Amino acid sequence: MKPSFMGILFLASSLLCGQERVTPQPRVVDPGGAAKPPSDAVLLFNGKDMSGWHTLTGGPAKCTVADGVMSCRTGAGDIISNQTFQDAQIHLEFAVPYMPGQKGQMRGNSGVFLQSCYEVQILDSYQNPTYADGSLGAVYGFSAPLVNAARHPEEWQTYDIIFRAPRCGADGKIAQPGSATILLNGVLVQDHAPIPKAGPGCLQKDVCRPGPLRLQDHSGFKGAPDTTMKFRNIWLRKLDQ
Repeated sequence: MKPSFMGILFLASSLLCGQERVTPQPRVVDPGGAAKPPSDAVLLFNGKDMSGWHTLTGGPAKCTVADGVMSCRTGAGDIISNQTFQDAQIHLEFAVPYMPGQKGQMRGNSGVFLQSCYEVQILDSYQNPTYADGSLGAVYGFSAPLVNAARHPEEWQTYDIIFRAPRCGADGKIAQPGSATILLNGVLVQDHAPIPKAGPGCLQKDVCRPGPLRLQDHSGFKGAPDTTMKFRNIWLRKLDQ
């Protein structure tokens, strides 16, 4: 007797199920929780001191630390992480100051540079319009955020970033653009946004190699307003290339 069509389907399904049972299981990661990073995360800021950071010239970072919070005042200069990375999941929390006497790019301006080269903008964008690709949640100079999900200044805000670094050919030139997917305060603001080249303010000479995370001090021009940015809970998970 020839097997029925349903019997063949059952047999095929059974074989597939058997294959699934021998497939290697995903690596176990403790997801952590509030103020606790995943178990495979690399802490960039330990909440106690600035030992994981240095200035662009290699000196000690000039931000101060108290109660698990890093405070960086205008004049401290940009700081970069000792850790370097390429593809990564990045988490950080930040608070911009309340600066009612300023507007646009003068209000709570900082930035998170991926590989020290691609800026995810930090700005007080709560009832503070500016050019779209320079607002909070933007990949500066490349991609405006999908929505404005800014909280009121002085409130803690969160970035969760999935960064895919550019791929380079044998000639050392970019063969495939990088990308960034970004959640601001839990809201999707960049959906696999392409990063085709080095962005404004890039300090990474070779984008084909790992680079650090860089936090921007907005003091590099005449008349920069006094600004104190606060950061906490900064970590990353290095992703497979």
